[in-house]
Amino acid sequence: MPDNPSFLERHHFLLRRLHSLTGIVPIGLFLILHLTTNSSIVWGSFLGDSGVAMFQHEVDFIHSLPALVLIEIFGLWLPIAFHSILGVYYAVSGSTNTKSYRYGGNFRYALQRISGYVGVIFIFYHVATLRWGWSLPGAYLFDAHAASSTTAMALRAGSENPWQLAGILVGLFYLLSVLLLVYHFANGLWTAAITWGLTISEQGQRRWGYVCASLGAALMVMGVTAVVGFVTLDIEEARQIEASLHTAQQPAVETTLAPEDNAH
Repeated sequence: MPDNPSFLERHHFLLRRLHSLTGIVPIGLFLILHLTTNSSIVWGSFLGDSGVAMFQHEVDFIHSLPALVLIEIFGLWLPIAFHSILGVYYAVSGSTNTKSYRYGGNFRYALQRISGYVGVIFIFYHVATLRWGWSLPGAYLFDAHAASSTTAMALRAGSENPWQLAGILVGLFYLLSVLLLVYHFANGLWTAAITWGLTISEQGQRRWGYVCASLGAALMVMGVTAVVGFVTLDIEEARQIEASLHTAQQPAVETTLAPEDNAH
């Protein structure tokens, strides 16, 4: 260690484990819940009247949580910022030897870094366009009261036609980014067990690798289902369903009868 080690070098052991932990909880847990919710646009039709109604129900529940802003800031955005900044630092300061030694582990590490870079860009774009309303290419502001239709419009670059070039590019960007984020989580979950000393033997690492690969495959299916479901969604039909749901949620108007109306 250098004579005057930096803060990161002095606390390398602790920061590595905090970086690993935040990638699982809360970020990884949020990814699982987020993909499960978004894929309800398809699987929701098997449990209810429509996937639009199911997705709207899930979004309404999330927005009904007390202190949602505080939950997002301290339970999601700060951990994501910590994990991303530290992850970029580790990725930039690290190195791979895929050219000299073409082992699977080296390729996984290289892809882990690439998926991390793409993930940071995608998360910023995703939030900036849907939540902050930034005028980036393909931007479309998300409306919690019209969750399905506005999400679909965002994945189509603001066009009701899903086959315009801009919409196709945005949809492909979402699809690729989601797949890379799932890989980043699944592979990170596997390496986290090594970091924390939970899978020491080669056999243990192999078994845990099967679990992580299975979870990653399931999440990828949900991710593809969500993206394809929104890209191919019938916007007009979705808006009609959302309007009917919004009308049904309005409080009933009580009618007071005049005295003469009660006469028999």
